Amino acid sequence: MTSIVDRIPPSWQAGTVRALYGLPPSVRRRLAGKPVTVNGQRLDSDTQLLLKLSAAQGMRLTAPTPAEARAKLEAGSVLASGPPDPSVTTRDLRIPGPDGVVGARLYTPNGLAEGSGLVVYYHGGGWVIGSIGSHDGTCRFLAAEGGVRVLSVDYRLAPEHPFPAGVDDSVAAFRYAVANAAELGADPALIAVSGDSAGGNLAAVVCHVTAAEHTERPAFALLFYPAADASTRRPSRETYGEGFFLTDADMDWFMDHYSPDRAQRSDPRMSVLLSDHLADFPPSYLTVGGFDPLRDEVLALGAALADAGVPVVTRLQPDLIHGFNSFLGVLPRAREATAEAIGALRTGLAVAAASKAPMD
Repeated sequence: MTSIVDRIPPSWQAGTVRALYGLPPSVRRRLAGKPVTVNGQRLDSDTQLLLKLSAAQGMRLTAPTPAEARAKLEAGSVLASGPPDPSVTTRDLRIPGPDGVVGARLYTPNGLAEGSGLVVYYHGGGWVIGSIGSHDGTCRFLAAEGGVRVLSVDYRLAPEHPFPAGVDDSVAAFRYAVANAAELGADPALIAVSGDSAGGNLAAVVCHVTAAEHTERPAFALLFYPAADASTRRPSRETYGEGFFLTDADMDWFMDHYSPDRAQRSDPRMSVLLSDHLADFPPSYLTVGGFDPLRDEVLALGAALADAGVPVVTRLQPDLIHGFNSFLGVLPRAREATAEAIGALRTGLAVAAASKAPMD
């Protein structure tokens, strides 16, 4: 049954939410309610207010069907991401994939020189929902703040295209970016990968596949709360699996659509933490919220990369939830944490550029 909220145009809902977040911080704090503290971590008050609003509207990531869940995410992204940044121009592309054409969108900050770095970006959504459109705001912010081109990839989604279809498209998109760097305005030696959640998983899996196959590797990996290990459950799924946006039930719903064959879940192309090639991963920056059910596996991946000798920073944002880089239009802390991560990307690409410069 359609609710009254569902009948309100998304643009009107977005205006209401932005007006609410335009109120003084002290007022927003009171509206959010009593502070939420778990294991010594206090939830950001603006995030708490967003969760309160979402609960009041009955919003969830999943739905009875993937089509319904996709539609809800697309509508919700209008509220969360803010107005498009006009300083970034876009161009839609069609990339040759292993089983047909893969859609993509190239984001270019105005005035950016040719031969710059480029980030291949994979959107989140549990491998089932999400699109170039739902993550348009995130990619614009990444391009503008990072001073890089961003190639956002519309990889195939489950259950219509279960594992490993999304992996195959993701690897093909990275290799396309390297092979066509000049046409994209980028330096082929400065191609990084990034993504959030399931997209962070795919970005990490691209690092695994290219390392395992001894082909061109990404110059840097910027991973926002990547799913890292589907083979086991860790304590954070129990502690933060209800009430903090992504739920434990959501994770089961996504995984059952993406990989109904449980035997596949130990494949390192899904559970990248189990890769035998971690030592060959590029320099990486991982970030995750303290209230994220994926927290423990992200921290485990960061520790494993460090143990393998990879230059890596793993940044826990203790007051944030899963999905924070999709809430840039309403949550100041989300913008701050995302900007911090993008700063690491800039540094990583600068180091990569300096390392390839000819010596005097």
